[in-house]
This record gives sequence, C-alpha cells and structure tokens, in this order.
Amino acid sequence: MRSVTLPFGTFYNGDCIGGAQAHLPDNSVDLIITDPPYGIEGDKLHRHYNRNEEYVVGGYVEIPATEYGDFSIRWVKEAERVLRPGGSMYIVSGYTNLYSILHALKQTQLQEVNHLIWRYSFGVFTRRKYVSSHYHILYYEKPGRERTFNLESRYGLSEKSLDGRSQNNADREDVWIINREYKPGTVKNKNELPVQILTKMIQYSSHKGDRVCDFFLGGFSTAKVAIGLNRHACGFEISKQIFETKIPEIENLTPGYLLSSLREPVLDNPENSWKSWTADEIRQLTAEYMQLSAEGMTKKQILHELGETHGRGHWAIIKALKKNGLIPDKNRTSKRTASS
Repeated sequence: MRSVTLPFGTFYNGDCIGGAQAHLPDNSVDLIITDPPYGIEGDKLHRHYNRNEEYVVGGYVEIPATEYGDFSIRWVKEAERVLRPGGSMYIVSGYTNLYSILHALKQTQLQEVNHLIWRYSFGVFTRRKYVSSHYHILYYEKPGRERTFNLESRYGLSEKSLDGRSQNNADREDVWIINREYKPGTVKNKNELPVQILTKMIQYSSHKGDRVCDFFLGGFSTAKVAIGLNRHACGFEISKQIFETKIPEIENLTPGYLLSSLREPVLDNPENSWKSWTADEIRQLTAEYMQLSAEGMTKKQILHELGETHGRGHWAIIKALKKNGLIPDKNRTSKRTASS
C-alpha cells in the first residue's frame, strides 16, 4: 500500500478496511468525516444526471449492491476501533443504502448524537416523482469521555439576527441548507462535499491539532479543509488514479489557509460561565436571593444582580435557584402532577 506522509497528514492508496487495520492504532483518531461509495452504480451516475464528465477524475471504485451491507459493517467497525472515546463521526449518505449504514452502526457501541439533513438545490427534472434534494448526515460519538463540541466556535450564544433569533441556535439546527459546489472546467472527483459543510463539522467537533480521518478520501475534500483549519489529516483512497491526481494538490497546501476566512464569534460570556457551583457559592447565592427578595426587588432585578455578583449567566442563575427550591421548576411540577 503506497502512502504519502506530509508534516500535516498521512494518506494511503488502498482499501480503508485493511489500511486502517495496518496503519491506525486503537483510539488514535479525534474526528471521522466520510462519504462512502454510493452502492448504486455511482460510476454511471452521469447517465442519469446528463452531467459532463470531461473534468471528472476516472477510477471511481463502486461497491456492488449485493455486498454493500457486509462492506458497511466491516468499515464502520474499523471506524469505531480507531475513533477515540469522546470522538465524533459524520457519515454522509443518500437514502438508497441508508439502511445498511444504520444497521452497521447498530452493530457497534457508537451512539447517535443527531440525524442531520443536508438540504441543497439540485435541479434534476423529474416527471413522475419528487425531486431529490437532500442527503443524510449521521452524527455519532464514541462513548467513554466527554464529546468535543465547541458550542461557540461559529456564533456566540448572545448573537442575534435582525429578527431577534439566536444565530447560535439557527446554526445548530439539524437541517443544513447548503448548496452543492459546482466547479465547471476544473478537475474534480465524482462527488465532493462542499467546503462550507466540512468547515462546520470540523469547527464544532475538533480542536486545532486534532487528527481528522476520512475513510473514503475521493477528492480529498475533507483532508483539504482539515489542513486549512490547522488539523492533522489522514485517510484512504482505493483508486490509484484519483490518489495520484489529488496528492500534488495536497502537497501544495499551506496549513491554516482557511482560518482567515472564518468569522469571529462574538462572545459575551460571564466570568464563571460553565464552571460548576461549589457548596459555599450555593449557600451564598441562597442567602443573597432571600435578602434581595425581602428588599422587594422584582425577579428580573434579582436575577440581574445575582448574575453580576457571581459572574454567571441568566440561565445558570435560574437553574441553580430551581435546583435548590428557591424558585419553582415548572417541568418538575408538571411531571409530579402527571404521575399523581
């Protein structure tokens, strides 16, 4: 198996199952992002989509439909083995073989975090059925440690859009509306994931210097974006033709080249955000709450005052007060009522 090792990544020309067994130790990868073969004669898709294949790199290796289920189990189990506890995996899939991939995931200890939908504009004309305009993205984690999820890597929690909506919440909704990238006149792989999608996954689910692996490199899109965000990339591509075409592009990349294109989130976090309360802090909070209540302050004024004093956000103060019975927890009350 030919391999190319660079300061920012190692790439293997060969089958991902045998390659992972030979070259990737247990628990050695922080994040896996991969787009497996179609399993639907992907090497002939241009016949259906009237697509000009002049600039598409040849050598695409398809998995026969009869072998797809067993193949999925074998590579997913390798992915589980190499992923570290607390690491994440994103698998991009169409609907045709979604069942096989979900079945393969059920054979592991990996746990579902989200079943995401990637919605895009497609434009293929159909007469007797609805137009296909989405892919599935299966977002899973390996249990054992706290999963990496950089909540404010793209938008601060306090950032609002013009209509008052939380931009952070909107960015984390489970339907992603991102158009496919069209590259007329440039050499490309059969199907390459948009930079925007890959950037989003990598920002939320990894840190600088983490190891990002793609079991099916294809056009090396995952590797390119990982390197562009100062991650360490690795992966496998079975096609020699595709591998030899794309390696020169990887060799010419400058690590971190995408960082300047990222927006800077606006962070407005209190001093003690995300810190656990100590017993002394809870006692002090309780005493202050009762004192301010006795002084006749409104709930809104009390929460603001306590937030300023303790360096905590609005919801952190409310949660602590509910936990200690100082203000009613409507959820707990409704559950007790329903069970009585």
